[in-house]
Amino acid sequence: MKRRQFLKRTGLGLAVAGGGLAAGNAMAGNRYYSGPVSDHFDGKIFFNPGGKEPRGVLDLLRWQFDGKRTAWPTSLPPVTPAKPERRIEGNRLVVTMVGHATMLIQTAGLNILTDPVWSERASPVSFAGPKRATPPGITFDALPPIDIVIVTHNHYDHLDVATLKRLGQSHAPRVITPLGNDTIIHDAHPFNNTVVMDWGDRVDLGNGIVFHCEPCHHWSARGMGDRRMALWAAFLIETPGGKIYHIGDTGFAEGQNYHAIRQKHGDIRLAILPIGAYEPRWFMKAQHQDPAEAIEGFRLTAAAFGIGHHFGTFQLTNEGIDAPPQALVHAMRAAGIAENRFQGLRPGQQFDVPLAVS
Repeated sequence: MKRRQFLKRTGLGLAVAGGGLAAGNAMAGNRYYSGPVSDHFDGKIFFNPGGKEPRGVLDLLRWQFDGKRTAWPTSLPPVTPAKPERRIEGNRLVVTMVGHATMLIQTAGLNILTDPVWSERASPVSFAGPKRATPPGITFDALPPIDIVIVTHNHYDHLDVATLKRLGQSHAPRVITPLGNDTIIHDAHPFNNTVVMDWGDRVDLGNGIVFHCEPCHHWSARGMGDRRMALWAAFLIETPGGKIYHIGDTGFAEGQNYHAIRQKHGDIRLAILPIGAYEPRWFMKAQHQDPAEAIEGFRLTAAAFGIGHHFGTFQLTNEGIDAPPQALVHAMRAAGIAENRFQGLRPGQQFDVPLAVS
């Protein structure tokens, strides 16, 4: 592979693919976070208790040069951008797909954005790295007032400083993120209201809205010297209309976190789970679940409804653009789950989530 092609695919080797690119521990200390040792922080870096570390550079090169990447089409059907309502009140819950892991969640009068990325590339630079295959499912100017932004971790396909700066200037939202990510975010824009959470923390925002920060099996890095210096997390959101479980990225990890979320939080109305960026399995399995694992996780949570994301926008890994939704359908049929219960949303599509009935 030519050097230019390699740089375009890997984003200059800087941890673009969330579990796809490893970086070294070159720093003597942690540039993002300083805090007490815990069961998932050793004083310098975060880790998955009992879990698996991301693979290293030699495995990365083996993957990048294996020649097994499925080409995505150069021409795709046009996206019809959604025009979301300004507010969704009461128990109604509507989720609109923007693309990849970016979704607009509307309920109880709140507008919540997850891992917002409106940039053309999921990369530290504008000239290389994974390029957007489809335009955003909501144009930036069509966004309703954004109250809360969730940033689950610092990989470039989830933490986009250019988009966060735009949101800070035009919406001034509250930002909720795991430990250490606030340092990166504040370098882009000095948000006035940032909530920084560790696993197990809860924040009560009033009016029946409570955010819980929960474990998921992943990692973090933005460069060659900051591997696992910022925390990654899932979030459980209590709302008047039910609980929403949102994961930006995770490996299945024998379902341990899904078991724990069910035991701790009980009934869940909606589980939002990643289903893409999973091939080759020998490289990605520990950090990115595949659709079958996502459906098993959905089953373990006993959530009433689900949404699959993290596919079809940025080509980070080997599978074809339609492979995740196709595999999702097969996994749902094998598990006996009705198609209306778990939906893999495309950009611009909305899911008006039924009220779960116990």
